[in-house]
Amino acid sequence: MNRITRGRMSRRDLLKTSAVIGLAAGSTPLFAPAARAAQSIKLGYVSPRSGPLAAFGEADDFVIRGFLDTVKGGLDLGGSNYAVEVVVKDSQSNPNRAAEVTKELIVTDEVDMVLVSSTPETTNPVATQCEIEEVPCISTVAPWQPYFIGRQGNPGDPASWKPFNSTFHFFWGLEDVIAVFTNMWGQLQTNKSVGGLFPNDGDGNAWGDPTVGFPPVLSKLGYRLTDPGRYQNLTDDFSAQISAFRAAETEILTGVVIPPDFTTFWTQASQRGFRPKAASVGKALLFPVALEALGKAGHNLSSEVWWTPTHPFKSSLTGAPASAFGEAYQQATGKPWTQPIGFAHALFELAVDALKRSADPKDPAANIAAIGAADLHTLVGPIKFGQDNVPPFARKNVAKTPLVGGQWRLGADGKYQIIVTDNQTAPEIPAGGRMEAIG
Repeated sequence: MNRITRGRMSRRDLLKTSAVIGLAAGSTPLFAPAARAAQSIKLGYVSPRSGPLAAFGEADDFVIRGFLDTVKGGLDLGGSNYAVEVVVKDSQSNPNRAAEVTKELIVTDEVDMVLVSSTPETTNPVATQCEIEEVPCISTVAPWQPYFIGRQGNPGDPASWKPFNSTFHFFWGLEDVIAVFTNMWGQLQTNKSVGGLFPNDGDGNAWGDPTVGFPPVLSKLGYRLTDPGRYQNLTDDFSAQISAFRAAETEILTGVVIPPDFTTFWTQASQRGFRPKAASVGKALLFPVALEALGKAGHNLSSEVWWTPTHPFKSSLTGAPASAFGEAYQQATGKPWTQPIGFAHALFELAVDALKRSADPKDPAANIAAIGAADLHTLVGPIKFGQDNVPPFARKNVAKTPLVGGQWRLGADGKYQIIVTDNQTAPEIPAGGRMEAIG
């Protein structure tokens, strides 16, 4: 467990990130001298900082330290000044561990609000514990269907689905990623034969679901899906899947695969002569490190794109645009920007916004009501619950954010960058090119 009250950065790193976090100074009366703070607000933060999902948490320290520097003077809430503390927990990419550390946050650390990010294996057990304990929780970076439906008592019976009281989620849905992927595939000449890689986990079961997942939509659009069935994460043999795809003359690959598994699959596919024209895969292809592990074989692989430094949005906390966050991260870490930066920051944007509007920032019920009434323009776009773009049964708890599609290109410098190749689902996000066949 890491307990952070302000976070210590070197002077060099602090100067490098000032383009992002320094804009808060003097921009709003929300931030006041720390000496005035006699009370504190404690936020819990859970993400996979180790294990096979660790790439999702790679930027967490950068985001949290930047946030804490922004609120170093405390928050003025309801006429009183509150110091801000963030208690960080590592889920270790394990759902059971995620539930355990959430109990610690609630019972031992006595946090006022829980923030959680990255995949249903993290968001769901954390949100479930918060719902049981009636603690306000905001989550992100998991499609809303596995988050909302996966937490129901009977996920297979829509008539039994009920809204939650304490837990709220913002991200896109399966309908959005399906639209993005098929829009990208439509730019290529293919035989419309699709191979699906769906693991036996929350995402895989949702994406491959015959009712709410990819199968019915692909069929309606004239695609033929070959689904060899669920496999266990961290498998070391994809020969059965590759054989099935070759037999079906698959020219398009899709799925939602953890990074190490896609590296294994793509390496074995190359060895067995399977090379589709398009490979649009969720989760595994979100991060530059995953592409670097593939070497030149990663060129023209494609993925959903939730956030980039070119997104036309600004932070409600600092006023800084997305471009400043991407640049600051690269300067501070020496690494390429990564998509979770925007959503991790937006969690803190929503938390502060709710606390500012809450009737009592130390009262869970008041904070829950404030979160549900959010209407905020954030680093990842506008977030508002209760909107028509979410089905009525999930509207209270889910807010959708924009999604586009992109393709990884290997530059002359040997580094990968993702190019937005389809923005039909979110025209406000600029496209930078068109799809190219893998070749």
